[in-house]
Amino acid sequence: MSLHPSLQSYADAWAHSIEAISELVQPLVEGEWNRRTPCPGWSVRDIVSHVIGLDCEMLGDPRPIHTLPRDLYHVTNEHQRYMEMQVDVRRHHTAPEMTSELEYTVIRRNRQLRNESRQPDAKVRGPLGTEITLEQAMRNRAFDVWVHEQDLRWALGRPGNLDSPGSGIVRDQLLAALPKVVAKNAGAPANSAVVFDVHGPVEFLRTVRVDADGRGTIDGAPSLGPAVSLGLDWETFVRLACGRVHPDAVSDRVKAEGDPELAAAILRGLAVTP
Repeated sequence: MSLHPSLQSYADAWAHSIEAISELVQPLVEGEWNRRTPCPGWSVRDIVSHVIGLDCEMLGDPRPIHTLPRDLYHVTNEHQRYMEMQVDVRRHHTAPEMTSELEYTVIRRNRQLRNESRQPDAKVRGPLGTEITLEQAMRNRAFDVWVHEQDLRWALGRPGNLDSPGSGIVRDQLLAALPKVVAKNAGAPANSAVVFDVHGPVEFLRTVRVDADGRGTIDGAPSLGPAVSLGLDWETFVRLACGRVHPDAVSDRVKAEGDPELAAAILRGLAVTP
């Protein structure tokens, strides 16, 4: 195995989620591929198309030459247009075509990972022609496939794997975004603190502190007098932070204490994935 040790956890998380996705979709009949998922505008087929497409890009395959329809209401910016290309080009593929392409792509990616000898800081192709490090690309893939596995599970009524290897990577990425959510998106006042108390398969207690200049930081120490304290389960936290559900739809699963207006602003601004 030539994969750099710092990349192994990302490879393991990707492999776990991609195998789960394969198992979820293998037995689906044609109509089930059209089920809506919590990912805005995307069906089960669209999610799998996206997963296949981005792993093909990790393999260095050329992007499809394709013109998007003009009536895709959920596509509103260049990042979404970029992501939609791999999806729309497969929208008329049959169930056997989808499962066979997914299986072939997974085989190719597993082979690539077994032979991967590049350093974590090696530059690779990122979205919209950007360059990112191999470590960032693999972390993004681990995050992406875990969240989309959950999208499929919600759509198909097959809950599970909320604490699988990818969950730790998703947790760390979402926690890193919380200072911006609180300080900038929600406009929490200077010298205030906001506590997130998340329970369930993945648990954590974190405090976001806003300094005198309005900058946010995060730590694991509790705050004695937070402006807002939010208690919620891990699944609800993920769904909110990934833009899968509106705060009003899960208000019964969130315990908010403190300033109600600030709490509402934080929940509205919690969606951090593009």
